[in-house]
Amino acid sequence: MKHLLSINDLSKSDAISILDTAQELARVSDGPMKKLPTLRGRTIVNLFAEDSTRTRISFEAAAKRLSADVINFSAKGSSISKGESLKDTAQTLQAMGADAVIIRHGASGAAQRLADSQWMSGSVINAGDGTHEHPSQALLDAFTIRKHLSKGGSDLSGLRVAIVGDVLHSRVARSNVLLLSMLGAQVVLVAPPTLLPVGVESWPCEISYDLDDVISTVDAVMMLRIQLERMNELFFPNAREYSRYFGLNSDRIRTLKQSAIVMHPGPMNRGLEITADAADGARSVIVEQVANGVSIRMAILYLLLAGSQEIGAAL
Repeated sequence: MKHLLSINDLSKSDAISILDTAQELARVSDGPMKKLPTLRGRTIVNLFAEDSTRTRISFEAAAKRLSADVINFSAKGSSISKGESLKDTAQTLQAMGADAVIIRHGASGAAQRLADSQWMSGSVINAGDGTHEHPSQALLDAFTIRKHLSKGGSDLSGLRVAIVGDVLHSRVARSNVLLLSMLGAQVVLVAPPTLLPVGVESWPCEISYDLDDVISTVDAVMMLRIQLERMNELFFPNAREYSRYFGLNSDRIRTLKQSAIVMHPGPMNRGLEITADAADGARSVIVEQVANGVSIRMAILYLLLAGSQEIGAAL
């Protein structure tokens, strides 16, 4: 595997390999020596044409823990914002000797275009393209679910996961449905009809319009951010109405299974899709998702750029 553009690029064994590698690398991160020499001399570029502090910092931390050199290429104030094409930017990165480019872009398919082109020879990792996909986020979510809920299994068989909210604008939802179902979990999307994309019936999941009907049946509930910046029309009557029917609050938390966990890919709209007590409560693993993101992104970089090496030899 040279690139990670979509969950569809992975087989089930590929996905489990990433999760297992992240598990080993997390042990390193928890130890006194947090850095590995594995990618010393390699150059990794964070090419972010959309804002994302958390994902960018997570990839940067992952690359630095593997001893790679990191170049942060922000669109704001760069040639991209001045009208330079993706092709021109890619050729610039190639000239810099980039071994991998981590790209976040507002256009769906931008990562694929970069990977398919003859513009550069390095690996391309999709850190979110338009409303299409965000594969590393889905992998860190699966890693978090497996860590808390999988009873010694390598996959997520027998688990039921609800993904709730703005599915229409969410690349995280799409990647999670593909990955979680591949790993054996039963996924149910919960949203008002206006926040579900056309063709969602063909996705490998169930669909519900009633959170109260679903919440007591799931092992994990993943709340999605309402992406107001992508909405140019009214998708629900008002914030209070949305929260009443689709928000996660203390009353709904009480109906969860005893072992169930609460997730959110962030950033959160507190008080809209999730209340503060739900976000900060004992069942919440939201802060842990951020930490797990570094381990997963280390695993992705490790397997793409140093896959022939044995992890044991590097540790």
